[in-house]
Amino acid sequence: MTNLSFKQKLVRSDLLIGTIVTLPAPEITEIYSQAGFDWLFIDLEHSTLSIKDAQAILQTAGEKAACLIRVPSIDEAWIKRVLDIGPAGIIIPQVKSAEEAKLAIQLCKYPPEGLRSVGLARAHEYGEKFQEYVASANNEVAVVLQIEHIDAVHNIEEIIKVPGIDSLFIGPYDLSASMGKTGQVTDPEIQNAIAHVKKIAEEANIPLGIFGASADAVKAYIEEGYSLITVGIDTMLIAKTAKDIVNALK
Repeated sequence: MTNLSFKQKLVRSDLLIGTIVTLPAPEITEIYSQAGFDWLFIDLEHSTLSIKDAQAILQTAGEKAACLIRVPSIDEAWIKRVLDIGPAGIIIPQVKSAEEAKLAIQLCKYPPEGLRSVGLARAHEYGEKFQEYVASANNEVAVVLQIEHIDAVHNIEEIIKVPGIDSLFIGPYDLSASMGKTGQVTDPEIQNAIAHVKKIAEEANIPLGIFGASADAVKAYIEEGYSLITVGIDTMLIAKTAKDIVNALK
């Protein structure tokens, strides 16, 4: 089968390598797209990016790299505005319970499966392909839920029973903070919590994603079967490269 959509690749657990975009510079998106990243994680939760900035990033990436957008919270207004600009998928942060997971999924799906409101925007090619988009969006737009709080770990058995989850994305840094060990992502207690989520997700055949600050940081996760991989943040990568140059020459 050729020309698979991003969601099709995701649900069959293809290895998908991405990075986080927080800056509105189109040149950064072009560089990342040309570098060969499978997908870009556009962050509206921990950045100054606006909806307009996110749309410009989508337009710049085009067909070269699939774009998933993280909304700030489980919020109807944010979710519908993000989906209407036409990303390949959406990332919902801080899902802590089955009830929150169900609401998140419903807000991402058109009726009768969900509660998504109907409008005309970029996703619908400004009305030209309205019917086609509405008919296919529930099946084609990837919905990724973030597991990044100890409450989510405790409730993971119920969360994975909610229909419509395409992937679970573990946020090790927020998880460590919720456990009183901010940034200590290699701590055995943190790793045990992550391993528990992984076990339950694998039993439910739900693909897993995770963030790492560097390529070395995610290699072990890839070997363990994680497939939706995010490496670094644009600001972090720029800063590290700059510091490496200065340190090498001074």
